[in-house]
Amino acid sequence: MRTKLKCTARCFTFGIVCLVVTPLDANDALLPSGDAVIRAPAAGSEIVITTTSRLAGAIHSLTWNGQEFIDTADHGRQLQSASNFDAGSPITAETFNPTEAGSRRDGAGSTSTTRLLHLVATANSLQTTSQMAFWLAPGEKSGSNLAKNTTRRSNHLLTKRVTIGEQGFPHVIEFNVTFGLPVGERHTVAVFEALTGYMPAKFSKFWIYNVETKQREPLSDGPGEQPHPVILATEDGRYAMSCHTPLTSVAHADLQNVAYGRFRFQAEKVVKWNCVFRFMNSNGIAADDYTFPLRVIVGNLDTVHSTLVELTAPPGS
Repeated sequence: MRTKLKCTARCFTFGIVCLVVTPLDANDALLPSGDAVIRAPAAGSEIVITTTSRLAGAIHSLTWNGQEFIDTADHGRQLQSASNFDAGSPITAETFNPTEAGSRRDGAGSTSTTRLLHLVATANSLQTTSQMAFWLAPGEKSGSNLAKNTTRRSNHLLTKRVTIGEQGFPHVIEFNVTFGLPVGERHTVAVFEALTGYMPAKFSKFWIYNVETKQREPLSDGPGEQPHPVILATEDGRYAMSCHTPLTSVAHADLQNVAYGRFRFQAEKVVKWNCVFRFMNSNGIAADDYTFPLRVIVGNLDTVHSTLVELTAPPGS
């Protein structure tokens, strides 16, 4: 069921990654706890974000005004980041798929194949670095497609910096997410699901925010991606969540597409949004750092809409 995948474009940075890989369980007892809680006031309530060791520091919960916004289950349904690569053959879903929270095999268990390397938290912000698990273990399949990875844990690093509240916007959560691609791999296609949110089924109304018209418009179930920020809201509009990035495809020569997806999983009673960046280079995707600035907005539907209007306004307007 799983489809994973105030900043400016200059936040898009690049630098070489170095990683010394140790055996899967070596020295894990020396690693930091993934348990953290950050919070900040918003409209008479608080936005509260919780990470857990079970998810190697990935975001397990986000609440505001008494409502849980994240439908956390297994190690795929969180507020988290992931990537997928072709690994030398046509790209297929989930088959070379580093994932922040952990692997499919981790299931509903209490531990994660992802290794958390670093966590720092203040009252309203946190930073983590992790060595991401592959979603599939060697020999497992996604549909009919066999995993391309030969280890359970990847050599890919994920660093996220999260701050609740941004320059007069208490309903905005600022994310800067950096994927560190290691040396020694060969890819010509990379899909970065910079951020995705799995939400309770009560967020049943799908909208887009049309950046050109500044209006919100109804959105079909899809599933799939399109160019406008997606808003998921409850039927009565009391609660809503959206995500926006200021980056466009001009930010990097290899960046082909920036898109926002929405998905409704009826059987699992969960919905999801994502923000996805697709790269392509026939000579190879560089081993480098790829940083994506994003803003998540939570509140009621009108607040989320009006905040998107302000965030996407031209400078000086």
